[in-house]
Amino acid sequence: MKAVYVAMMAAAGIAMAGQVQADEALAKAKNCLACHAVDKKLVGPAYKDVAAKYKADKGAVATLAAKIKAGGKGVWGEIPMPPNNVTDDEAKKLATWVLSQK
Repeated sequence: MKAVYVAMMAAAGIAMAGQVQADEALAKAKNCLACHAVDKKLVGPAYKDVAAKYKADKGAVATLAAKIKAGGKGVWGEIPMPPNNVTDDEAKKLATWVLSQK
């Protein structure tokens, strides 16, 4: 029974790793990484800094998905983030991925 549990946990870990890579691929495909990086500020904030800022915010996925889709200004400085051509589902996936960065 223990072996079955270990195998299930390993499979779940592999699936989660694949999802993280898929969402990073989406960020690359949507050109997010032209202005953002996971671990350092470029034009926009580092994704790990965004994740830290919204760590305790239960509505962070929805908030960030809306900002990804519509753009925004003022939270991280004066340089605005333009609206992005993403679907609602893509914006949610990107927001979830950004918030998972450490």
